[in-house]
Amino acid sequence: MPSTPHRIDVHQHIVPAFYRDLLAKRGIAEAGGRALPEWSPEAALALMDLLGTATAIVSVSTPGAGFLDDRAEATALARRLNDFSADLAAGHAGRFGWFATLPMPEAEASATEARRALTELGADGVTLLANNRGTYLGAEGQDSLWQVLDEHAAIVFVHPADLPAPPVEGIPPFAADFLLDTTRAAYLLVRNGIPRRYPRIRFILSHAGGFVPYSSHRMAVAIAGDTGRSPLDVLDDFRAFYFDTALSSSPAALPTLLAFAQPGHVLFGSDWPFAPTPAGQYFANGLDNHPLTPDALKAMNRANAEALFPRFGGAAAPSRPRARLRQSAQRAAARLVFKLVQPRTG
Repeated sequence: MPSTPHRIDVHQHIVPAFYRDLLAKRGIAEAGGRALPEWSPEAALALMDLLGTATAIVSVSTPGAGFLDDRAEATALARRLNDFSADLAAGHAGRFGWFATLPMPEAEASATEARRALTELGADGVTLLANNRGTYLGAEGQDSLWQVLDEHAAIVFVHPADLPAPPVEGIPPFAADFLLDTTRAAYLLVRNGIPRRYPRIRFILSHAGGFVPYSSHRMAVAIAGDTGRSPLDVLDDFRAFYFDTALSSSPAALPTLLAFAQPGHVLFGSDWPFAPTPAGQYFANGLDNHPLTPDALKAMNRANAEALFPRFGGAAAPSRPRARLRQSAQRAAARLVFKLVQPRTG
């Protein structure tokens, strides 16, 4: 990886101290089967420099604000998280963007907060969990939110949540359930025509879209049989999504994603800090070592995100000089580990 930060990371999380404390009071100590990680702006910037990331567009992971049953409390928490994110971005010009947290599954309250975040606070988009207390994106009753997001040509970052079912012992939710959760949301969004009815919304699906690229044709046939639409039109709707590479730029997953996604629709993602630094290095190396043309690699690392987020265009952020030597050694070690663990083909 080059020493000068250049990537735009569309999948990085924040865990503010006040949010962690509130979760702890409600008995929530993990998300997706992972313990809530430590987070600070300084640690985020150090990770970004290590991975060659110029800008991270941060979001709040599951459970967001929807774990609060009281609508007013959930809305107040979303507002506080969004104010915090706006201050973070303002205090580190060019290094952080942010997706707004919304108090789903309350569509009306979410529409109101989305409008505030996008117009008053300068959010780069909004985060929507694939399901909120069992209500999936694309279900009935969400049109007030879609209308506001379409009005503002908003970017929607779709992030998985715990499935509305007990986890299976021995299978942490982040390892498999998260992928199904994203796939369910994508299916319902397409099946119920949300991208066609609200064409100005751009959706980013986390983790390469879950199972969407792999199962897209199977799902298209199912939706066509259910709705009478052409399978090719349904496939076009699935391909219109954007996809991030978080935990997905492996020799098995990345070729499937690239074979399916529209050109320009694959974006770099790290999933830090829920994905620890070694995992971030592993998958970043997976992307950089994939047999891509230099232009294709540049597009996924930066140019595709610049097209979605024009305010982050221009020169890459400078690396911090004191850290360059240490980062170079860490990158070399990570590249070696990546090569050593690849499956043998001969």
